[in-house]
Amino acid sequence: MDETREQAKYHEAMAWTRYVAIGDSFSEGIGDEYPDGSPRGWADRLAEALAAREDGFTYANLAVRGKLLRQIIDTQLPAALELEPDLVTVSGGGNDLLRPGTDVADLAAAMDDAVARLRASGADVVLFTGVDPADSAVIRMTRERVSRYNDHLREIAARHGAHVVDQWNMDILRDWRMWGIDRLHMSPEGHRRVALAALEALGVPDAGDWRQPELAPLPTLSRGAQFLFDVRWARAHLVPWIGRRLRGHSSGDTVAAKRPTLGPVDLPG
Repeated sequence: MDETREQAKYHEAMAWTRYVAIGDSFSEGIGDEYPDGSPRGWADRLAEALAAREDGFTYANLAVRGKLLRQIIDTQLPAALELEPDLVTVSGGGNDLLRPGTDVADLAAAMDDAVARLRASGADVVLFTGVDPADSAVIRMTRERVSRYNDHLREIAARHGAHVVDQWNMDILRDWRMWGIDRLHMSPEGHRRVALAALEALGVPDAGDWRQPELAPLPTLSRGAQFLFDVRWARAHLVPWIGRRLRGHSSGDTVAAKRPTLGPVDLPG
């Protein structure tokens, strides 16, 4: 069958074969697991979709949960550049923004430098804005910082010719079915939709629509039920997170990158 005009454009200008993901738990894939319990996530899903279109496609994922943006830039960025990728996805800053006193301008300057280095290498780059936390009882306290950082990310992308997955404006991600029980990491369905949004941002034709399927509204909890739900969440997830921060520990302290070198992608059966 003859290629459509959009498909021909993709093969002419966007036929990536060396994809590297860097970042934190979002890019590592926490919340979306393979049958053996190892993380999959949107980056693996994106790699699978691209590998299905391009012979010789290879993929590395250097992301590690819990990392701050400076840690990502200092360790993962040089390793990514050594792999000579033609496509890099960068997520970082979310863990920083959860910390009171984070300087958003400094965070943006660090990201700007990272994107400039990647673009100078010849790689295409995809950035991700933060999700709107308006519906989270605790995380919404960071909403103003996240919004300002998002504005910087959009400006950085425009300045350097990078792509953006604008999660802030993906209303579906405000549905709790897109999130795991810890409310910090996406569910498999959330990761699936982000992968589709990344394909859309890259201009990949016929990749599917992250808006589908539409979901029926969630039932409204009573005030008492919502309070109980919030208390159980805080005990199980928020308090341990605060404890790690106070001790200077991270969930990724003993975790290594899951795909440290470029390699072929096993496509789902």
